[in-house]
Amino acid sequence: MKKKLRVAILFGGKSAEHEISVISARNIFQAMDKKKYRIVSIGIDKQGRWFFDEGARLLQNQQQSQVEFQVSRNSTAVLPGAAQAPMLTSNHTLGQVDVVFPVLHGPFGEDGTVQGLLKLANVAFVGAGVLGSAVGMDKDVMKRLLRDAKIPIAKFLVFERSLAGKIDFAKVKRTLGLPFFVKPANLGSSVGISMVSAKQQFGRALTEAFRYDNKILIEESIRGREIECSVLGNEKPIASLPGEIVTRHDFYSYDAKYLDEKGAQLIIPAAVSKDLVRQVQTLALRTFKTLACEGMARVDFFLRNNREIFVNEINTIPGFTQISMYPKLWEASGMPYTRLIDRLIQLALERNRRERKLRTSL
Repeated sequence: MKKKLRVAILFGGKSAEHEISVISARNIFQAMDKKKYRIVSIGIDKQGRWFFDEGARLLQNQQQSQVEFQVSRNSTAVLPGAAQAPMLTSNHTLGQVDVVFPVLHGPFGEDGTVQGLLKLANVAFVGAGVLGSAVGMDKDVMKRLLRDAKIPIAKFLVFERSLAGKIDFAKVKRTLGLPFFVKPANLGSSVGISMVSAKQQFGRALTEAFRYDNKILIEESIRGREIECSVLGNEKPIASLPGEIVTRHDFYSYDAKYLDEKGAQLIIPAAVSKDLVRQVQTLALRTFKTLACEGMARVDFFLRNNREIFVNEINTIPGFTQISMYPKLWEASGMPYTRLIDRLIQLALERNRRERKLRTSL
């Protein structure tokens, strides 16, 4: 009998997206082929403490977005640089993990921090590497790279916290028009984002964005359809059919995504021409490569007047909830959820084997 791969699902984290990570991780756990994989769950609580569970009980029989972390003998640490990359607990060795599947949305998980730790520990992991993760998380750096690559994006301004008191509404309005969006530079799931249509909303929007980051973006509003496309692969990535989000809110907010069951309608595949499908897929692949991504990503677009396409952002660890676009788009493109997870794990192993062949000394 072929040996099962030992896969650690890493979830939770010190992020405003902690609860979404838990839901995504639970869906991945449920969809994984238990005949192929021996699954270990490693949860990170909101204080940044790591907990492991050999039987993956942390992902079973819990409320939808709640996991009870208990400081006990299952507290976990990573041993960097070991040949077989074991993860250790305070009382015993967890042993070799073949692949880590990070399902950490937002800072301290999707931004290259965990990826750097896993790379240092010689562990194969799913998704983008250190650079792609960091670039994909920082919307300022992301958009500057896309702009330099001649990929169409919305106009934007960037401000550090030190300049918070000097941000002039009239100048922003003159540059970007109304309405515009104020958002943290490093976050996802629409957390901390506000749409500003009038001056009296401006101060509150700045305060909200600076709650989550020391750098914020103020971005032009592109009036149009919201289109998303999933990308899969390493050196030769492929793009899924695009899908469309029709929101019943002012924009695709956190509430519309996760709290309001009728907050948005997902149209999969999107009702667009074959030519637009090709254009979206081409731009998704260009964005993926420009931002040094690997493994997986979801690229979000605005479609104005059914002909102008703008890249909004990339998500290097997209949602895997039951209503998340990334797996749904691949399902519509002929790749079911379980097979998608298999492919992501294969891509992680392939990259790890390739990187291990590189010389690290003279």
